[in-house]
Amino acid sequence: MRILPLHRNGSLADDGLFLLQRLAYAAAGFVLFAVGWFLVGEILFDRPAFEQFSDLLPLPTLRAFMGLAGDPHFWSSVAASLRRVLVGILLALAIGLPVGLCIGYFRLLRDLVNTPIQLLRMISPLAWMPIALLIFPSFESAITFLVTMATVWPIILNTALGVSRLRPAWLEMARNQGANDRQLLVKVVFPATLPYLFTSLRLALGIAWIIIVPVEFLGVSSGLGYLINDARDTLEYDRLMAVVLAIGVLGYCLDTAITAAQRFFGWTWAD
Repeated sequence: MRILPLHRNGSLADDGLFLLQRLAYAAAGFVLFAVGWFLVGEILFDRPAFEQFSDLLPLPTLRAFMGLAGDPHFWSSVAASLRRVLVGILLALAIGLPVGLCIGYFRLLRDLVNTPIQLLRMISPLAWMPIALLIFPSFESAITFLVTMATVWPIILNTALGVSRLRPAWLEMARNQGANDRQLLVKVVFPATLPYLFTSLRLALGIAWIIIVPVEFLGVSSGLGYLINDARDTLEYDRLMAVVLAIGVLGYCLDTAITAAQRFFGWTWAD
């Protein structure tokens, strides 16, 4: 057996045309989004009762968005949110990867813990907020706990799914050559689950980026959630909408980076 990289088959010209088509569709989608935002905003905020919210329209928002690029406080808040997301996901990975490997490999363990895992993953991460504030001594540790609780489940479940889809012939071949359970997990099972691991990381990142804003309402003085709260309290609606837009742009960039890494490092087994 051998490992083959996942890639598109075709000439460089075909790949270049494919990339241009994707960029054209992406640009068209962005234009449609902007036009829809403008039309909905004009219809909604043209009424006298909503004139005070006219700063939520595209033009004021874009001006405020451009202003964020030169705001050091904005970038320090971005760094704070990214740090919290990264720490939470790394902790979730440290917990979820070995648990997922063991659950997928040992059928008895999978049957034993399936019900508790399915129960716990259905609990909204935000429901843990009061408990986190009671248990942890600081807001930072509470936020890390909430991000970890939100992201550990897709890592566990996708890793276990990857193990369960492993070809039994590979395991049997390794056992016939004298491999024990630890060697099977490290040398055979883990490499075969890497595509599922990348998928779980992408899901975890999306979930973490979604919940980081509300959990930063806890009381911290930095982060994107804090910026939204501050803009709301000071009635800077153009800045508020600009931060919301920035969250979307940053999240898109993070997801694109994970997808690129998945394509670069993604492997499939071939006979």
